[in-house]
Amino acid sequence: MVTDPIADYLTRMRNAMQASHRVVEIPASNLKKSITEILYNQGYILKYKFDDSPNKQGVIKIALKYDPNTKLPVIKKLIRASRPGLRKYSGSTELPRVINGLGVAIVSTSKGVMTEKEARAQNVGGEVLCYVY
Repeated sequence: MVTDPIADYLTRMRNAMQASHRVVEIPASNLKKSITEILYNQGYILKYKFDDSPNKQGVIKIALKYDPNTKLPVIKKLIRASRPGLRKYSGSTELPRVINGLGVAIVSTSKGVMTEKEARAQNVGGEVLCYVY
C-alpha cells in the first residue's frame, strides 16, 4: 500500500528517466491525471495516454521526453514539496517561483490543479504539490 501516491508518481518518473526508459506506466488517479496534463502542456513530456479499464483503477502511460543531442531527460528535477507529514500551503501572493520562473510549481487549488503562474493569475492559493525543472 502506498501512503503518498504523488511521491510514488514522481519517483516512478525519476527512476524511468534515470534508466533512460521511453515509456513509464503509473497507476491512475484524477490528481495524477491532472499533473500529467500539466507536464504535457508545459512541454516536459512527449505524450501520455490514460488506459481506463472498467474493473480496475486504470494506468497512465507517459512517453518521456529526451534532448535529441545530449540524450538527457528534459526534466532535470522532480521535487515533492508538500508531503503527508508536512503540508505546504501558499496564498496567492506567496506562491513560489521555481528557478526565477524557468521551472514550474504544481499547485492544488480550490479551482483544480494548476501551475503557480495560473494560480497567481486567478488569484487563488493552495497546496504546493511539487516543483519541476
